[in-house]
Amino acid sequence: MQKKHPIQCQRCKADIPENDEREFNGKVICEDCYMILLSPPKACDPWAAYCAKSFSEKTGSRPDLNPVQVKILQILKETGGISIQELSEQLELPLETFERDIAALRHMEKLRAEMRGGRKIICLWQNND
Repeated sequence: MQKKHPIQCQRCKADIPENDEREFNGKVICEDCYMILLSPPKACDPWAAYCAKSFSEKTGSRPDLNPVQVKILQILKETGGISIQELSEQLELPLETFERDIAALRHMEKLRAEMRGGRKIICLWQNND
Protein backbone atom coordinates (compact mmCIF):
# COMPACT_ATOMS: atom_id res chain seq x y z
CA MET A 1 0.00 0.00 0.00
CA GLN A 2 1.37 3.39 -1.01
CA LYS A 3 1.17 6.27 1.46
CA LYS A 4 -0.40 9.51 0.23
CA HIS A 5 1.67 12.62 0.55
CA PRO A 6 0.03 15.29 2.69
CA ILE A 7 -2.14 17.65 0.71
CA GLN A 8 -0.85 21.21 0.71
CA CYS A 9 -3.11 24.25 1.11
CA GLN A 10 -3.11 26.20 -2.15
CA ARG A 11 -3.42 29.44 -0.19
CA CYS A 12 -0.96 29.28 2.76
CA LYS A 13 1.06 26.22 1.62
CA ALA A 14 0.59 24.42 4.97
CA ASP A 15 0.18 20.65 5.02
CA ILE A 16 -3.46 19.67 5.46
CA PRO A 17 -4.24 16.66 7.67
CA GLU A 18 -6.14 13.87 5.96
CA ASN A 19 -9.87 14.62 5.53
CA ASP A 20 -9.45 18.24 6.73
CA GLU A 21 -9.18 19.81 3.29
CA ARG A 22 -11.81 22.28 2.13
CA GLU A 23 -12.62 23.50 -1.37
CA PHE A 24 -13.17 27.20 -2.01
CA ASN A 25 -13.42 28.79 -5.45
CA GLY A 26 -11.87 25.72 -7.03
CA LYS A 27 -8.86 25.62 -4.68
CA VAL A 28 -8.06 23.06 -2.02
CA ILE A 29 -7.35 24.93 1.22
CA CYS A 30 -6.87 24.24 4.92
CA GLU A 31 -9.55 24.86 7.53
CA ASP A 32 -7.84 28.02 8.85
CA CYS A 33 -7.78 29.62 5.40
CA TYR A 34 -11.36 28.51 4.83
CA MET A 35 -12.50 30.27 8.02
CA ILE A 36 -10.61 33.45 7.07
CA LEU A 37 -12.21 33.49 3.64
CA LEU A 38 -15.71 32.84 4.99
CA SER A 39 -15.45 35.31 7.85
CA PRO A 40 -12.75 37.90 7.23
CA PRO A 41 -11.75 40.07 10.21
CA LYS A 42 -13.35 43.51 10.24
CA ALA A 43 -11.42 46.22 12.07
CA CYS A 44 -14.22 48.81 11.78
CA ASP A 45 -17.26 47.11 13.22
CA PRO A 46 -19.34 49.45 15.43
CA TRP A 47 -21.49 46.60 16.75
CA ALA A 48 -18.46 44.58 17.86
CA ALA A 49 -16.94 47.66 19.52
CA TYR A 50 -20.22 48.36 21.34
CA CYS A 51 -20.49 44.73 22.51
CA ALA A 52 -16.87 44.62 23.73
CA LYS A 53 -17.28 47.87 25.66
CA SER A 54 -20.73 46.94 27.00
CA PHE A 55 -19.53 43.53 28.16
CA SER A 56 -16.59 44.94 30.12
CA GLU A 57 -18.81 47.64 31.70
CA LYS A 58 -21.50 45.16 32.76
CA THR A 59 -19.18 42.50 34.12
CA GLY A 60 -16.69 44.93 35.64
CA SER A 61 -13.90 42.83 34.21
CA ARG A 62 -11.46 43.25 31.39
CA PRO A 63 -11.34 40.80 28.52
CA ASP A 64 -8.42 38.40 28.60
CA LEU A 65 -5.79 39.11 25.98
CA ASN A 66 -3.97 36.32 24.20
CA PRO A 67 -0.14 36.33 23.97
CA VAL A 68 -0.14 37.86 20.46
CA GLN A 69 -2.42 40.70 21.59
CA VAL A 70 -0.20 41.39 24.60
CA LYS A 71 2.86 41.51 22.32
CA ILE A 72 1.09 43.85 19.87
CA LEU A 73 0.24 46.31 22.65
CA GLN A 74 3.80 46.07 24.02
CA ILE A 75 5.31 46.87 20.61
CA LEU A 76 2.93 49.81 20.11
CA LYS A 77 3.77 51.17 23.57
CA GLU A 78 7.51 50.90 22.85
CA THR A 79 7.32 52.42 19.36
CA GLY A 80 4.53 54.95 19.76
CA GLY A 81 2.92 53.46 16.65
CA ILE A 82 4.11 51.71 13.50
CA SER A 83 2.80 50.53 10.17
CA ILE A 84 1.08 47.17 9.90
CA GLN A 85 4.00 45.88 7.80
CA GLU A 86 6.51 46.90 10.49
CA LEU A 87 4.31 45.30 13.15
CA SER A 88 4.24 42.09 11.09
CA GLU A 89 8.05 42.12 10.90
CA GLN A 90 8.47 42.73 14.64
CA LEU A 91 6.00 39.97 15.50
CA GLU A 92 7.67 37.72 12.91
CA LEU A 93 4.19 36.70 11.74
CA PRO A 94 2.34 37.20 8.47
CA LEU A 95 -0.50 39.73 8.71
CA GLU A 96 -3.15 37.06 8.15
CA THR A 97 -1.98 35.33 11.34
CA PHE A 98 -2.73 38.29 13.61
CA GLU A 99 -5.37 40.23 11.65
CA ARG A 100 -8.15 39.03 13.97
CA ASP A 101 -6.10 40.12 16.99
CA ILE A 102 -5.83 43.63 15.53
CA ALA A 103 -9.59 43.71 14.92
CA ALA A 104 -10.35 42.49 18.44
CA LEU A 105 -8.02 45.10 19.99
CA ARG A 106 -9.73 47.83 17.95
CA HIS A 107 -13.12 46.64 19.16
CA MET A 108 -11.86 46.77 22.76
CA GLU A 109 -10.56 50.30 22.06
CA LYS A 110 -7.00 49.25 22.84
CA LEU A 111 -5.56 50.40 19.52
CA ARG A 112 -6.51 52.47 16.53
CA ALA A 113 -5.16 53.58 13.17
CA GLU A 114 -4.21 57.09 12.13
CA MET A 115 -2.48 58.79 9.24
CA ARG A 116 1.04 60.12 9.90
CA GLY A 117 3.06 61.61 7.09
CA GLY A 118 0.80 60.01 4.51
CA ARG A 119 1.19 56.53 6.10
CA LYS A 120 -1.38 54.48 7.98
CA ILE A 121 -0.01 53.84 11.47
CA ILE A 122 -1.36 51.49 14.14
CA CYS A 123 -1.06 53.05 17.61
CA LEU A 124 -2.49 52.79 21.10
CA TRP A 125 -5.95 54.18 21.77
CA GLN A 126 -6.05 57.47 23.70
CA ASN A 127 -6.26 57.02 27.49
CA ASN A 128 -5.32 53.36 27.08
CA ASP A 129 -4.35 51.64 30.32
